[in-house]
Amino acid sequence: MKRVILSIFFFSSLAQAISLDEIINTSLAKNPSLESINERIEANKHSIEVSDQFSNPQLLITKNTLGSEQAMSKSVVTIKQKIPFYHKRETNKKIALAQDELLNEKLHAAKTKLVENIKSEAYTIWKFNELYKIIDEYVRLTKQNIELYESYTSINENQHMGIMKAELSLSDLRIQKSALRAKIASAYARLSYLAAFKVKHLDIDLTISTKPNLALLQKSLGNNPDIKIKAKELLKQNAKLRMADLNNYPDINVIAGYNYRENFDNYFTFGLGISLPIYGTENYKEEEARALVLSAASQKADTQISVTATLESYYAQMLSAYEIYHIVQDDALPQVAHMFELSGSSIATGSDLFKYTDVLFQKLDLEQKSIKAVVNYNVAKAKISQLKGEIK
Repeated sequence: MKRVILSIFFFSSLAQAISLDEIINTSLAKNPSLESINERIEANKHSIEVSDQFSNPQLLITKNTLGSEQAMSKSVVTIKQKIPFYHKRETNKKIALAQDELLNEKLHAAKTKLVENIKSEAYTIWKFNELYKIIDEYVRLTKQNIELYESYTSINENQHMGIMKAELSLSDLRIQKSALRAKIASAYARLSYLAAFKVKHLDIDLTISTKPNLALLQKSLGNNPDIKIKAKELLKQNAKLRMADLNNYPDINVIAGYNYRENFDNYFTFGLGISLPIYGTENYKEEEARALVLSAASQKADTQISVTATLESYYAQMLSAYEIYHIVQDDALPQVAHMFELSGSSIATGSDLFKYTDVLFQKLDLEQKSIKAVVNYNVAKAKISQLKGEIK
């Protein structure tokens, strides 16, 4: 049923615009990179099942070359079973369980990174589309102004230069449109790869909401995927250290044999066997495991510092985008709008087209800065969301 639903959703997405949430949900359900981690988790579940099992017993059959008339002539069937030292089986299972938790954390981290990449690519598509829209509008306005100016019967040399400048600006706008079409196609290709299905039309609308607060953002790092992965690695390494410590105590081999003699009484033999740790190998391995625990603890501490620094960097980007957006929207654009009105009224009477074109492109530049600020704000927000371990 799940496959049917995904198939229906896939084909319907080809015909109509799809939302960012729908892309994320579908990608999380079918992305091949996530499936590979899921398979590793499933494989590790079998390791958990066998982690506390006893080793297979050994069966030995021996016969000597003495004649059957001698008492020492015998055939022997021996069974040998290794019995692990106390707590070794439980500790081995703890290692397997720690690996399971580590793989699950890596899966969650991969999901958060995938969602962040999808968001960033979707925001890039929004940016290119918005830039394309306003450039298309400015192409229309520039053409309209050129046609209006050429309608005057008498055009002096300076006025002719104004028309030429406007036409050059129009060519530049057309070049930008062509470049943006290629960028939009490339962005859709990257988004389709991340989503694991073809995305042709994206339904998305971006805005700038509240001013970011660093203190609140820092409090939300408790679920950071990288920190949690390092914590699970430390947990696993501690379990390995415990096993290295237990390996100083030898396992016991229980031995039982049945001795068959053709002309004499048969009999059983019983025995115990242990390895003798006289060369210090186990001590060296324990010290190695102890060093690896210290290394894992240091990596966890370093990751915490790195994540905090990364958050501060994304916060600075988010705050800068917020400030730029409001400078453009609240201060610069209203002033340019007034200049635009003055230039627009003057061109209607045949005045200098140079000034009008300059104002027109100042307004275009500011609107482009506004669009880029919105994208930078939301991209930084998506990266912070990934640091927080969110998959929405």
